Amino acid sequence: MAISRGRSLIAAPLSLSITISLLLAVASAAVFFEERFDDGWESRWVKSEWKKDENMAGEWNYTSGKWSGDANDKGIQTSEDYRFYAISAEFPEFSNKDKTLVFQFSVKHEQKLDCGGGYMKLLSGDVDQKKFGGDTPYSIMFGPDICGYTTKKVHAILTYNDKNNLIKKDVPCETDQLSHVYTFILRPDATYSILIDNVEKQTGSLYSDWDLLPPKQIKDPEAKKPEDWDEKEFIADPEDKKPEGYDDIPKEVADPDAKKPEDWDDEEDGEWTAPTIPNPEYKGPWKAKKIKNPNYKGKWKAPLIDNPEFKDDPELYVFPKLKYVGIELWQVKSGTLFDNVLVSDDPEYAKKVAEETWGTQKDAEKAAFDEAEKKREEEESKNEPSVDSDADDGADDSDAEGEDAEDDSKVDPNEDPVTSVDDDVHDEL
Repeated sequence: MAISRGRSLIAAPLSLSITISLLLAVASAAVFFEERFDDGWESRWVKSEWKKDENMAGEWNYTSGKWSGDANDKGIQTSEDYRFYAISAEFPEFSNKDKTLVFQFSVKHEQKLDCGGGYMKLLSGDVDQKKFGGDTPYSIMFGPDICGYTTKKVHAILTYNDKNNLIKKDVPCETDQLSHVYTFILRPDATYSILIDNVEKQTGSLYSDWDLLPPKQIKDPEAKKPEDWDEKEFIADPEDKKPEGYDDIPKEVADPDAKKPEDWDDEEDGEWTAPTIPNPEYKGPWKAKKIKNPNYKGKWKAPLIDNPEFKDDPELYVFPKLKYVGIELWQVKSGTLFDNVLVSDDPEYAKKVAEETWGTQKDAEKAAFDEAEKKREEEESKNEPSVDSDADDGADDSDAEGEDAEDDSKVDPNEDPVTSVDDDVHDEL
């Protein structure tokens, strides 16, 4: 049964063509969960008490953010630095067997994220949502992760036989401060696609891009390289001969430009000999030129054989008891905003949702961000002390010091004044 939660599927005002296309998509799509964070969203989501007893549980803000394409389109945003965040929502349990699974959401890092995640999870079975946290088993973890200069990637972690398996391909994520839509598509033929802003960034197979199963084939452990196997691509030319007299060419020769010093005394200084210099005629030890080896067979590789430990699983892609969607994060700097969460079986419907939300707002959001950045830079420039102001302050200080010197009869006029400066220390956690 298709379930729609949160905002109405048709958000006014929309063009007639978009409205019709969405209605057609809804008719064929199974929507297992959809959240646009309209009024009443808190009744559908459960805030976890994980880390609360350690005073490390962060609070969520319901907001459209500091800049947005639509101030009325709100999501949930992390609000405290150096905090853990955990929140989840339940939907009717379903299996993706024989159907495509689509997991999609939008995320915006307003804080210019240095280290933290922007990923979400799908969970199976029964979960105590009040205790949902980092140790809670999950089925799929998907979304961007940023930390320093080395980690800027999209996570796609699949749980199989109680083991979390990371994708082996590198999928770079967006790193700016604007909203982006992340989509994970898993198909019954065990293929997948990862999209960012409705553009495919990676695709492949569960068999090759995760280590879910042992490899189908392995190198034959019994195979041995034949004794006559020649791996040398080039050999010395047997026809090439060393020129006569080659070995007689000295490595160094006397410097023809050197002159015996006029004050050189052979009896006292010994017989004068000119210093040596590298011989331009000397080419080093002789080596025959290289030619292609007619017997070259390439680098030997053991032949592949069927892996006796491989056992195919036709339901490798199946998650039979999907029941929750959750966000579980650690953030050094807060400000990540989530919105437009979708779990469906129709990639086309997901694409249309992204176009209806992110697609219609991205230009306005970018303009709002640019305006906010302009104001921020103007404020920063106002707070910077001017050169003239510093000079005037210096002159006033000099005058004051002069007056103090005249008033203080104990000050030695020949002694240099000493000025002590206290440095401000700013501790930032």
